[in-house]
Amino acid sequence: MPPFPKPRFAYDYDLDREVAALRNYPREKSDRRIPRKSRDKLLVATWNIANLGVQDRLDSDYALIAEMIGWFDLVAVQEVNDNLRGIEAIHSKLPARYDLLFSDASGNQERQAFLYDDRKVSRLKEVGRLSIPPSQLRNIKVPGSTTAFPGFDRGPYLASFESGSFRFSLLNVHLFYGSPDPVDVDRRTLETFAVAWWADQKHRDARSYVPEILPLGDFNLPKTEPGDRIYEALKSLGLEVPPHTSQIGSAIASDSYYDQIAFFPGPTKGRFTGATNVFDFDGALFRDLWQSRPGSPFLSYLRYHISDHRPLWAEFQTG
Repeated sequence: MPPFPKPRFAYDYDLDREVAALRNYPREKSDRRIPRKSRDKLLVATWNIANLGVQDRLDSDYALIAEMIGWFDLVAVQEVNDNLRGIEAIHSKLPARYDLLFSDASGNQERQAFLYDDRKVSRLKEVGRLSIPPSQLRNIKVPGSTTAFPGFDRGPYLASFESGSFRFSLLNVHLFYGSPDPVDVDRRTLETFAVAWWADQKHRDARSYVPEILPLGDFNLPKTEPGDRIYEALKSLGLEVPPHTSQIGSAIASDSYYDQIAFFPGPTKGRFTGATNVFDFDGALFRDLWQSRPGSPFLSYLRYHISDHRPLWAEFQTG
């Protein structure tokens, strides 16, 4: 989990001005609108916050990140380092009603975390790492590949929640990327299928503690279109990936669709309001920096102090 290089230039920003810019941005671009919180709806988000706990962010950076997280009721966070200083700094900037839950560290010394408003969301009893027993690994196979599934590099983190009458489990993932080499793409595809296979097993098992499973997080999925191997593996057993309103990617530099929120047809899909989007904070923040240092310098500052991923959200009914 190496940090991004720290920008070599100095840039000071006014926190109040940048918070105002974030809040005003959906008014400037109506397709970036995020619904207001309401009693009978749940706003769920996922955000890969680059190298959280490794990079030396400013106190004001954590305040900007917390501002955006506070717009949602429940947020899955990826790239939380074994050093918890980053996620704890964000938590400290949120209202006291927000609780924090995190996993142990796995590959790359990464944890996954959940931040949630405990007035709106109650944590249920099932929490832990996704585990596929060795006897079941043979079931994880994809067309066109003879590669054996070796298990997850960064084990997905499961937590169960309740909001109103909506009982559900979130499976927080940060799947293997590696490189564009075929062997690494095979492994990434296998990890994606393993998530879909496990979620399908839980969804159909009458003994499941909570059968409504929503895998979400960083799937390292380049394109949400037929023919993409990662996309096909994710959807192969019935998981659905709703299109985003603005049709922009969640990865800032490439506009890839790495981050996703998925669910099965049935009760969860019935609760989905159809509202989902990526919030491109890079269009709102640090506009004077963009004017003075456009392109790579601006992106280097953004990915070091905020992230190289944009948050993705979806809304569900809870009544």
